[in-house]
Amino acid sequence: MSDQAFATQLEAIVGAGNVRTRKVDLVTYSYDATADVPRRIPDVVVRPANTGEIQAIVNLARARGIAIYPRGAGTNLSGGAIPLAGGIVLSFQRMNRILEVDAENLTATVQPGVVIEELNNAVAPHGLIYPPDPGTVKTATMGGSVAENSGGLRGLKYGVTKHYVMGMEVVLANGDKVRFGGKTVKNVTAYDFASLFTGSEGTLGIIAEITVKLIPAPKFRRTMMATYATIEDAGNTVAGIIRAQVIPATLEILDRKTIETVEAYAHVGLPLGAEALLLIEVDGMAETVVECEADAVIRTVAEHHGELRLAKSGAERDQLWAARRAALPALASLNNTVILEDATVPRSHITGMLLACAEIGRKYDLVLGTFGHAGDGNLHPTIVADRHNAEEMARVHRAVEEIFQTALQFGGTLSGEHGIGIAKMRFLGGEIGESGLNLMRSIKDALDPWHLLNPGKLVPAREAPHEGR
Repeated sequence: MSDQAFATQLEAIVGAGNVRTRKVDLVTYSYDATADVPRRIPDVVVRPANTGEIQAIVNLARARGIAIYPRGAGTNLSGGAIPLAGGIVLSFQRMNRILEVDAENLTATVQPGVVIEELNNAVAPHGLIYPPDPGTVKTATMGGSVAENSGGLRGLKYGVTKHYVMGMEVVLANGDKVRFGGKTVKNVTAYDFASLFTGSEGTLGIIAEITVKLIPAPKFRRTMMATYATIEDAGNTVAGIIRAQVIPATLEILDRKTIETVEAYAHVGLPLGAEALLLIEVDGMAETVVECEADAVIRTVAEHHGELRLAKSGAERDQLWAARRAALPALASLNNTVILEDATVPRSHITGMLLACAEIGRKYDLVLGTFGHAGDGNLHPTIVADRHNAEEMARVHRAVEEIFQTALQFGGTLSGEHGIGIAKMRFLGGEIGESGLNLMRSIKDALDPWHLLNPGKLVPAREAPHEGR
């Protein structure tokens, strides 16, 4: 069967306007936001409109042994959306409807292509929010966020994506449609399938519909910026705030390099010369509680030699958060390659990890800025380099490996929110061991025995037996 015949079969499922085969179109889907990973051009891009069309595409692909790569907005940072073996990129651009906002049950049901910010805009008139808040909230989709178990700026107090997924509809590799979970607050029927597919990076099934929990929007908040002469004081403030039994909605850190780069890029009034700054927000439903928590934060900042600036208006608050969200694009503007990691450590080791990242940057003579979600130990050491300089890229790779090793030595993890994808797969055994890898392989084999769904991601292939074994 020719490639054109296959494209014609796909067109019969989704319509001629929703199948892309021209090279100029295919190149657009050959990469995501990850740097320094392989790029491959898919054979075809297909845009289904509903679950039935996904099932038909899966059945057709399985009959021909063609891989399928589910794709949202392509903001992934571990190579999770890259079509490594040609095959089909299954884009959710058309599956972008908010199917229901059920304010009475505090839920929303959406298709996977819905952008997170658009969901929050839709639920705001009901006085509700969907808390997961990744840095790419204006472009990241719900399906991609669930597949990666995304976190974000509000993760410390409100948790991450897995804490809000109540149910979903999934198409399996055999073409079956399964639905589990729903709107009930309690549900212990069968295995916890929602948790299994959340964070599975498209390797076990294709998420076609999602039901998520909403919460009442906090009515009061206090936002502040604390600046420090040493990284130690900033890191110790984070631990001190938690020790004071305050859980801020957001507790972010920027190191000196990131501060300088963001200010040059966005001109938002950040304090040049500071070694680190914290962006802190406490919120809640009762003004007295918010003020009490803010006072505790103010005292803790002072105890650790920080200089405090309170946001006096909504505009000032927005400016502070614009500075934080500018961290990645600002650093990325410095060179043609940006390697953004998300090694995560227990909060008690946040100071040690910050210092280690700074030392690793010096050791390998690299431009390295660290920012991230200090309150939950999730840091983003970010290296900026020239991909055409082989010697520099070799130093980058050694530095990344040392960052991961350091995080694991502190009892941390390879990834707090970006996933494993391609980029971190070779390090996975160092965290979960061979028995953990084999368990992952067993689950993959059971649900996708043909290895058609996002192959080459998250689950390392079994090593071929050595001769003589």
